[in-house]
Amino acid sequence: MARLLESQILLKDRYRIAGPIGQGGMGAVYRAEDILLSGRVCAVKEITLEGDVGDEKLSQLQEQFRQEASVLARLDHPNLPKVSDFFTQDGREYLVMDYVPGHNLRELIDEALSEGRYLDESKVFDWTEQLCSALSYLHRQDPPILHRDIKPSNIKLTPSGLLKLVDFGLVKLLTTDEARTVTVVQGQGTAAYTPLEQYGGDDAHTDTRTDIYALGATVYHLLTGRGPATARERFLRPSALVFPRTINPRISPGSEAAILSALALHPDDRPATVDEFWQSLERGQLPASIAPLILTGKEWQAVWRQNIPWIVALGFLVVAAILATP
Repeated sequence: MARLLESQILLKDRYRIAGPIGQGGMGAVYRAEDILLSGRVCAVKEITLEGDVGDEKLSQLQEQFRQEASVLARLDHPNLPKVSDFFTQDGREYLVMDYVPGHNLRELIDEALSEGRYLDESKVFDWTEQLCSALSYLHRQDPPILHRDIKPSNIKLTPSGLLKLVDFGLVKLLTTDEARTVTVVQGQGTAAYTPLEQYGGDDAHTDTRTDIYALGATVYHLLTGRGPATARERFLRPSALVFPRTINPRISPGSEAAILSALALHPDDRPATVDEFWQSLERGQLPASIAPLILTGKEWQAVWRQNIPWIVALGFLVVAAILATP
């Protein structure tokens, strides 16, 4: 893991580092002051090229970083932080974007669990609608842009209630020829939110449905307080995936169906677009007071098993009544 930059270091003679926000295997994110725009606070994402890749490969990776960063700088959506600058310094690549205040959704999940409750479904749906708007915007770009690391800790809720998908660390341009290019801002995602086709870093089979899987896993986590079983676990043992309403009965049955559809192991079984996922989720909503009254599949099975003698007796009575009718 690369060494963190020290506070007060000046990057590009403009961005004064205040301190780290977070750190990962490929670099870190810092809070910084833009000294050319007094009072402006920004986030500076540092990307480190690891290992001895050689001068030619390094040059190729740096050029690809600049191409992808220039695409990000052109994006403009209320649920995405604005990328305002990018540059190379001391062998490291940097993205400069809006600093987003507030708590990430993972922190809100943990807070709810510590209080013995689940997040309210209507509130989660409001957040999901905002996320779908951002992802639909990314997927409509030419070429489409994949985020590839959607998860609660990469989503911030600002004090105004606006949601921001903050980490562009795994953005991948989806080329029409499915070229297997290497990108310096690419990673493997996080296991609970990563579909099978994203394992191994092979981009040949990832598309917008890869983000739909991660979005479904994120909504699952928000509503149940825990992430779903990984795609790898489910491939080996399909029963590893616990249905959301088994954990939280206040989830609407239709919402559960939409989430499970997004979590399908095969991309062809998922919604084709983010808009389609949102429509199915929206159609499935029920008032929280009604949802617990609707039995889950396992509960129906239990009711059936417990009442087989009565059901059989009722069946005989119905048949007898029919035969006795002239």
